[in-house]
Amino acid sequence: MRSRPAILVPILLLVAGCGAVPDSSAPKRVRSEAAAPGLSQARPEARQCHAELGKTGSRFAPLPDRYFGAGCSALNSVQLDGIGGDEKSFTITNLGPLACPAANTLAGWARYGVDRAARQILGSPLARIETYGSYSCRNVAGTGRLSAHARAEAIDVSAFVLADGRRVSVKEGWSASPDEREFLRAVHASACKRFGTVLGPDYNAAHRDHLHLEQGGGSYCR
Repeated sequence: MRSRPAILVPILLLVAGCGAVPDSSAPKRVRSEAAAPGLSQARPEARQCHAELGKTGSRFAPLPDRYFGAGCSALNSVQLDGIGGDEKSFTITNLGPLACPAANTLAGWARYGVDRAARQILGSPLARIETYGSYSCRNVAGTGRLSAHARAEAIDVSAFVLADGRRVSVKEGWSASPDEREFLRAVHASACKRFGTVLGPDYNAAHRDHLHLEQGGGSYCR
């Protein structure tokens, strides 16, 4: 009977370990590596990426690596909720897991490419970026090749909401007023300088309502 406590301890630890993957409400949003619990156990490249993302003023939570089968995965990913601007931060909606390097690229584009273009062209700072999501286990349309979404390395941006309440959607704004057209083409061009692949309404009908922003070493811009 004296040995029971020794047996119960590892059992209790095993049960506790089943909750190691946090639910959507569990992760604490952080601004830097120092504030993120558990980052000291992450791979060096993940720790470095988290630190860089923290410096942007972004609100994010590191996520555990996940393999979903069929070649789909979300590795070194974060849950990104907000990005720092020149004066105020702004939110980003509907994102799932996003690979940390892609999140860093997105943060730079949102601040320097989108927020500043909104101020200069539309006369109001950015308040929110709306998206159709990031991770999705699917192929590139019409092919048998996995999309970058299947690796959480792509974002589909659908609209931008300004601080004065205006909403500029890719679908409606691409051929709308001159100011909105100029703004959307400016943010598209800025994305092409940062992301490996950028696809918009001029690419094909499947992209008429969003900008596909894909992390990578390429330079395909349409």
